[in-house]
Amino acid sequence: MITRISGLLRKDQRGFTLIEILIVVAIGSAIAVVGSMATRQVMLETVRNNNHEIAVRQVQNAGFRITRDTQTAQTVVVEEDADGLPLTLTWQDFEGINEYQVVYSLEEIDGVINLKREHYTNRADNPDPDGTSYVAKYIDPDPLKTSCTFANPVLTFTVTATVGGGSMQEQSETRVYQIVRRPDGT
Repeated sequence: MITRISGLLRKDQRGFTLIEILIVVAIGSAIAVVGSMATRQVMLETVRNNNHEIAVRQVQNAGFRITRDTQTAQTVVVEEDADGLPLTLTWQDFEGINEYQVVYSLEEIDGVINLKREHYTNRADNPDPDGTSYVAKYIDPDPLKTSCTFANPVLTFTVTATVGGGSMQEQSETRVYQIVRRPDGT
């Protein structure tokens, strides 16, 4: 009885032909190629989007800090070189006792250009900054992309951040801020 069943199984059993196997392999390969291409494209777009978001945030940080300090400043001094940096902003407290000064400049650290902010109190008495911070990274130092000009009472600050430099995922953001400093005598 067992031999009769095994004989029946062998007699009715069919395998795949070589053509069928080749067709299945070709379809499977095509699906794998399309899937890997789609995955790669999603990963590239994710990196591009992340780089753009970083660039936007850096430009916003720079604009926010310079806007806040310029609106407080009584004196705005822009360097006469090509890009207008360093930018020096000065003001006195309401009592007229302390003079505050903020100097913005570009500084390279580990191959990355940063917008540096140095804060001074009574600089004539103490030439060392009270504090130094880097308010934005990945700043493009090209004077056509990052610069300051001052036409009393408006400071025009153009800033560009470029993230992922030299790759297919490189993203830039440029903003132009026109900031009115506070009026004289206040």
